[in-house]
Amino acid sequence: MLIALMRRLLMGHKVRIAAIVLLQLVQAAANLLLPTVNAAIVDDGIVAGNTALIWRLGMVMAVIAVLQAAAAITAGYLAAVVAMRMGQQLRGELFARIQSLSSQDVAVFGTQSLTTRATNDTQQIQAFAVLVFTMLVAGPAMGVGGVVLALHQDVALSSVIIVILPLLLLTMYLIVRRLIPLYREGQELLDRAGSVLREQIIGASVIRSFVRQNHEIRRFARTNSSLTTNNLQSALLVAGMLPLVMLVVNISSVAVVWFGGHRIQAGEMNVGALTAFIAYIFQILLAIMMSMYVLMTAPRASVSAERIGAVLSTEPSVRQPVNPQSLFLAPLQPPALAADVPRPFPLADAAVGNGRRPPRLVPATLEFSQVRFSYPGAEAPVLSGISFTARPGTVTAIVGSTGSGKSTLLNLIPRFLDSTAGHISLGGVDIKDVALESLRESMAIVPQQSHLFMGTIGDNLRMAKPGATDAELWEVLETAQTMRFMRDLPLGLATPLGQGGTNLSGGQRQRLCIARALLRKAPLYLFDDSFSALDYDTDTRVRQALQAVLAPATVIVVAERISAVEGAGLILVLDGGRLVAQGTHRELLETSATYREIAESQLALDGRP
Repeated sequence: MLIALMRRLLMGHKVRIAAIVLLQLVQAAANLLLPTVNAAIVDDGIVAGNTALIWRLGMVMAVIAVLQAAAAITAGYLAAVVAMRMGQQLRGELFARIQSLSSQDVAVFGTQSLTTRATNDTQQIQAFAVLVFTMLVAGPAMGVGGVVLALHQDVALSSVIIVILPLLLLTMYLIVRRLIPLYREGQELLDRAGSVLREQIIGASVIRSFVRQNHEIRRFARTNSSLTTNNLQSALLVAGMLPLVMLVVNISSVAVVWFGGHRIQAGEMNVGALTAFIAYIFQILLAIMMSMYVLMTAPRASVSAERIGAVLSTEPSVRQPVNPQSLFLAPLQPPALAADVPRPFPLADAAVGNGRRPPRLVPATLEFSQVRFSYPGAEAPVLSGISFTARPGTVTAIVGSTGSGKSTLLNLIPRFLDSTAGHISLGGVDIKDVALESLRESMAIVPQQSHLFMGTIGDNLRMAKPGATDAELWEVLETAQTMRFMRDLPLGLATPLGQGGTNLSGGQRQRLCIARALLRKAPLYLFDDSFSALDYDTDTRVRQALQAVLAPATVIVVAERISAVEGAGLILVLDGGRLVAQGTHRELLETSATYREIAESQLALDGRP
């Protein structure tokens, strides 16, 4: 997985990779030449007393050293550039893939795990790439060249190499084999620690209110302890590598000096050749250490590549259609013009552009036909046999007990989830035949969780319409009944919001989300329990304002309060994932026991008969 991932990421950097390889070969060749030149200085210059040769060969060594340094610096720079570009590309691919996943797909991995994969795991791949580009080519080149040149200096003394190489390779194999499962477990523990920490930060007020700080401290301590133990085990293995290698280096150096001294005394070897041989031994061991270091970081990178590959290879459960159709829905008209617009909102018959008539706009009629939804592997469906028609100019409300499937039904319309059976059509076109962007651009959604992003209030509102003017923003803010608190903000639209809009109250966030949706003049509006944080007075005023503005549109509302849906043109009653009744408020009070039970309990609490 790691090799395949890196090969794909490096396809766009062939020229830089070739330059890195060439520069590393130059660097390795320069390193290998230096001991040979040094041996010539000792034997032919110092021992022979040839000062001119010493100066000449000294200048050659200086030039080689400068060339080696220049090659190393340039290769390191190019390696860093390629590695950073790889990381940038990988993060972009992960972000794009995560954005394409449905909420169901995201739940399989978990939010914290996806965050870790896009940050920490990508960083591991990036760090490994830097090591590969700076060490993996130069290391083997120095190792092979060192062996060849050491044999050239003295064949008999090279027996030391034959002994130490298998020993080092065996050590490397044993350490790497143990590191792989440790790194895999470590990344999973990192996910778990991040998840616990995220929960504790988000739920800090709940933890304090139930005086559970000590319990949460102990819970995080257990997770943290497991992660620390894992990291210590892998760190000890990595740390143990250097002493083992240095022990082998020192033993081999002593052996070389010992046997080399005897060969010099016997006249079978020159002093310069011995110094060169010792240098080549160190270079061989350095090359092995470099390769060993790369290979020891490879297990962590390999585990990260597996985790990243799992995300990138996940096919979104909600897919784009092969041959997407177009939606020609009538846009929301200003209330003053709504009466002047003939149904079903045809365009003017004038020729456009090349003389062809534009397509006729149709009302945003939403139709469910025997729709069913089940999560993979679930024993029972969440929704089953859902059939209804929501027409323009009417409000369709969805009520039911908690867990009856109201939000799931709403999430099927923009295809945040895909129905497993039946058909959903918008404007007479099956929504699975419409491109996702086109489908979602035809609707404005107020989600159940009133989420705002870091930035100003104006920035958050303009997510629905990037080119909106300040006047348009103030208009929708007034419709959403936000002026009471907006007047108290000195910076107005430039007021900064924290992550999630936590510096505002729940009701304020909810009204800003409503204003954001209103900014998009869409033919279809979806409100998922979007008034739950509002008091009755504000709720009434918001609904009255929306009723005037959204009169021509198709409006779907998920609501908990019966009093909020009494005036809806169609009320759907869900129970256990089934549509048990539909009709107006008066009709359902007479025909639906489920609706009557909900209504009576709520109206009794409100003090109404």
